[in-house]
Amino acid sequence: MSSFLPKRFLSTITLKAGPPKAHHHGVLPASSFPAGFVLGGLHAGVKKKAGVPDLAVILSTSEHPTSAAGCFTRNAFKAAPVIVSDGILKRNGGYARAVVVNSGCANAVTGKQGMDDAWAMVSETDKLLSARNTHQFEHETLVMSTGVIGQNLPISKIVDGIRAAGSTLGSDFASWERAAQAFMTTDTFPKLRSRVFKIGANEYRMAGMDKGAGMIHPNMGPASTTFAGTRQLHATLLGCIMTDAAVSPRSLQSALTYAVDRSFNSISVDGDMSTNDSIYVLANGAASNGSAVIDEETSPDAYEVFRRELTVFAADLAKLVVRDGEGATKFVTVTVKGAPTYKDAHSIAARISTSALVKTALYGEDANWGRILAATGSVPLQPSGADGTVPVIDPTKVNVTFVPSDGSAGLPVLVNGEPEQVDEERAKEILSLEDFEVLVEMGMGGAGEAQYWTCDFSYEYVRINGDYRS
Repeated sequence: MSSFLPKRFLSTITLKAGPPKAHHHGVLPASSFPAGFVLGGLHAGVKKKAGVPDLAVILSTSEHPTSAAGCFTRNAFKAAPVIVSDGILKRNGGYARAVVVNSGCANAVTGKQGMDDAWAMVSETDKLLSARNTHQFEHETLVMSTGVIGQNLPISKIVDGIRAAGSTLGSDFASWERAAQAFMTTDTFPKLRSRVFKIGANEYRMAGMDKGAGMIHPNMGPASTTFAGTRQLHATLLGCIMTDAAVSPRSLQSALTYAVDRSFNSISVDGDMSTNDSIYVLANGAASNGSAVIDEETSPDAYEVFRRELTVFAADLAKLVVRDGEGATKFVTVTVKGAPTYKDAHSIAARISTSALVKTALYGEDANWGRILAATGSVPLQPSGADGTVPVIDPTKVNVTFVPSDGSAGLPVLVNGEPEQVDEERAKEILSLEDFEVLVEMGMGGAGEAQYWTCDFSYEYVRINGDYRS
């Protein structure tokens, strides 16, 4: 344990070992990766430890246009990479062919120098596209950074690294894995997934990576592209998803916005929103085989299938972030049913998932369901109906149940507002599992249902973040 904690306190702590996490990462078949992408990761020198990947480059090599979409943090202190990438998507009308990522430094709250450095990363990666004769717009590179806030990038090392990366990019599993490793900060394993899916008779592939373990409570909205519409509410979370399907820019942004709300905007490790949160999707059409571009207006059925596939895939990636939460020993699904609207259910699930009192009780394997109710009742519900009436929770209709992941029976602790005679031994048994669910049924007669994924708060989380910069 770090010396920042008093010795008298350290002597009272018995640390519980967290579950092993290595099994969440393994070799993926080459046939599951989308066509028309090359990528890789290398050590550029941002991180102090030699050989540790800290720079990733992803290029689309498809002969077809590559649509791009993004969702970005709504934090007022948006990092330079967020501002630059949002501007590129807007200027290009939702097209981009490359992504460059560094870890070890967030390039956030770094003023003019930070903006200059982000643009330097963009310009140098654009040159890799030009060398492959795939450059179409003035700037076609989106940029992401993660790490400590308030420090400047060692930009000369990064630029040299981008130049060196050009000859190392590949499309095999090792290349994808190396890129995923370059995203990592306090992550304990690279978060990489792939899948094959069909739309009609056409087969497509989707693969992606993300990172995050702390400063995780994303609240991302769509890029400022003209077709994005109103920007509705929806250490750092970064993610990039690639597919060889052909999707129109407006429909790719629409699908991503929908998917993010039901995946990355539905996770929390510690309740803190980052300055850098960004999710990108690139769709390069390399497997379109002459089929029509997927569009929500001209091919609504195909669009619905694509949106569903993207949402499921994004949720898989988002869950990995929670499983790797700093110091986490539990993976907890919070499900809220019977709320007036999806937004109400989502807000309640979020409040439960971010309650420090709930999360510390989960770490202690204490079925303190009163904390769950307190969090539930603190959420202001949205006005509904033609008259704008605000729904009111009826405590006599609320149920709370702990649901184990092993298929055994759940444990009701509150039924129609009445406390159950809780079997504490059974409650401890459920809460000692690595995975379980907290189910809250509001009984409000609405169809609103939402899920959130969270983890517990442990002593280890305090240790990691107490001396993060050192």
